[in-house]
Amino acid sequence: MAAIALLALGHIRAQRGGRLAAIAVDYPEDGSLFPPEMAAPAFEWRDAAASAVAWEISIDFGDGAAGIRARSPGDRLRVGDIDPRCASATNQAPRLTALQAAARTWRPGPEVWSAVRRHAVERPATVTITGWAAGNPAPISRGRVSIGISRDPVGAPIFYRDVPLMPSEAERGLIKPLSPAAVPLIGWRLRDLGEPSSRLVLENLPTCANCHSFSADGKTMGIDVDGPDNDKGTYAIAPILPRMSIRREDVITWNSFPGKTRGLNTLGFMAQVSPDGRYAVTTLNEEVYVANFKDYRFLQVFYPTRGILGWYRRSDGLMEALPGADDPRYVQTGAVWSPDGKYLVFARAEARDAYPPGRPKAAYANDPNEPPIQYDLYRIPFHEGQGGRPEPIVGASRNGMSNSFPKVSPDGRWIVFVQCRNGLLMRPDSRLYMVPSGGGTARPMRCNTALMNSWHSFSPNGRWLVFSSKSRSPYTQMFLTHIDEEGRDSPPVLVENSTAANRAVNIPEFVNLAPGGLLHIDVPAADFYKLFDAVVKLGEDGQWEAAVAGWRRVLDIEPDNAKAHSNLGVALARRGALDEAVAHLRQAVTLKPGFDRAHFNLGIVLYQAGDLDGSIAQWRETVALNPDFAEAFNLTGVALTRQGKLDESIRCFRRALELDPNSPRTHYNLGLALAKSGAAGEAAAEWRKALQLDPNFADAAAALGR
Repeated sequence: MAAIALLALGHIRAQRGGRLAAIAVDYPEDGSLFPPEMAAPAFEWRDAAASAVAWEISIDFGDGAAGIRARSPGDRLRVGDIDPRCASATNQAPRLTALQAAARTWRPGPEVWSAVRRHAVERPATVTITGWAAGNPAPISRGRVSIGISRDPVGAPIFYRDVPLMPSEAERGLIKPLSPAAVPLIGWRLRDLGEPSSRLVLENLPTCANCHSFSADGKTMGIDVDGPDNDKGTYAIAPILPRMSIRREDVITWNSFPGKTRGLNTLGFMAQVSPDGRYAVTTLNEEVYVANFKDYRFLQVFYPTRGILGWYRRSDGLMEALPGADDPRYVQTGAVWSPDGKYLVFARAEARDAYPPGRPKAAYANDPNEPPIQYDLYRIPFHEGQGGRPEPIVGASRNGMSNSFPKVSPDGRWIVFVQCRNGLLMRPDSRLYMVPSGGGTARPMRCNTALMNSWHSFSPNGRWLVFSSKSRSPYTQMFLTHIDEEGRDSPPVLVENSTAANRAVNIPEFVNLAPGGLLHIDVPAADFYKLFDAVVKLGEDGQWEAAVAGWRRVLDIEPDNAKAHSNLGVALARRGALDEAVAHLRQAVTLKPGFDRAHFNLGIVLYQAGDLDGSIAQWRETVALNPDFAEAFNLTGVALTRQGKLDESIRCFRRALELDPNSPRTHYNLGLALAKSGAAGEAAAEWRKALQLDPNFADAAAALGR
């Protein structure tokens, strides 16, 4: 017991009073409540007495148990271990803030913390920190904080994404702030608070994966996984096992939504699995504002400005819009399920353009140049996909702020949501609010930190909430707060040892799992997508022989992949094997009748084979499926011109130019048809336009010269 002994003389003199300098206890905050299974925290304080060199820690219990006394040299706070793979020219090594650098620390040993866990349950313990100067027998500074241990265990591990913050350039509208080289560094971890550190369950994915969700019973997981051929709408729903595997048959694409806007690749924005695992709901037909910055502290802003809610049924693959949340006048997004699965809570705002013409590009998060949008929270019945009438949630709507990312408590009584000035989620000013699920007065939660509070999730027993914050470091960390019967929450408690100091904790979510319920996740589906994209690249590089071999390997794995049949057909045609190319392209449109690109490619190969009628038929089918397919109209015009059907071909060219007025090739082709019809002056005008668009267009120059 020598380590916790106290010099009696010093204690007596401390009790005599006197004017003491203040000690500010920065962590834990006064009133903090810790889960019973959580390890001891590190106390952090700043002493106003510059001459203090040693500190006495006294812990007094409200239940009448004997107090504890300990001494501490007040070690300085230090930055944790870093992952050298995540250090780059676009980020900085984690550093202490000025306040953190001035802090002293002490962590209770196992014996001391065990006593706190026993005696601070009914009544909180008071921790007093007293400072001493060298050679001075009297104390010179003092501060105190009250902490407690909850009777409520967390009772479930936390699943989260562990990401490097390594900004890179990305194309407009793409939610992907990391370079392809950094994507395999993303990991997924499981944090059991009863263990000293987290466990890595998935890493080294060759493709990007993002938002995840779990059924209430912990048996089903849903996760976004970037699919082949840049399909950002790919989504996996798979059963959770200790050795879990996400296979190709577990994967769907939201781009198969029958009501998808023509020409749009939907993302399936922030999909959520239903409590019973039977359904998934997401945002479809979305237009998303995305800004990627080189500032690693807030490297990304994204929020949808258009979109409807759609749902998917696992039993039969049905995918439909949700009536009542499918109004194109609004953006409807971020839907989450009630615990019983009977209704959804979602964010809604008036629809608008993500990139209004003439608006300057935002340079940082919360830049006034961001397109303004403020969401309100709504509630709507699900009714097995029949939907209903959406109703605004009082207290989380029409309040002059943006309200988003709702989460309904497991008992259905409360909604915790993010409120900020503009957009949603990871905003510097985002704060957590709580409102009764039926609507009422919303209040800011006590657990809010000074910078960015979001990505929250309830524990299965409803007594704890986990969330992310940047209050202690630009490298996002996760925190816990306890929620009592009346919805009152406690100050934030840091979840330590979650990842390296230069990596960020992202999307923490409690999973209703027993110990050992999830040890490893294997994703063979991603390996298939990696092969698929590698063969696409062979074609882009003109390596047609290798591409043919590659597509044959893809089809050996997945014989009914329509895209692979279509791409193999193109590669075979490039090698001159037209008959085999036609066979594979016909197989593609048989497997996927609405596949406009396969019809288009089949038309090209038939044209090369001299079958003008066949090519025209395929291109007419293409524009029937996709009326905005400008090149299909252009090529139809080319084939009709060869058949001497000039009036019809001219109409096709003009329609193509309505869709794509800056195509020099289409202007040239229209000129040829006009010239053949005797309209030489109009033909010359089209060739001049072609040359204006492409001064090096030799055929147009020659035609104009003639």
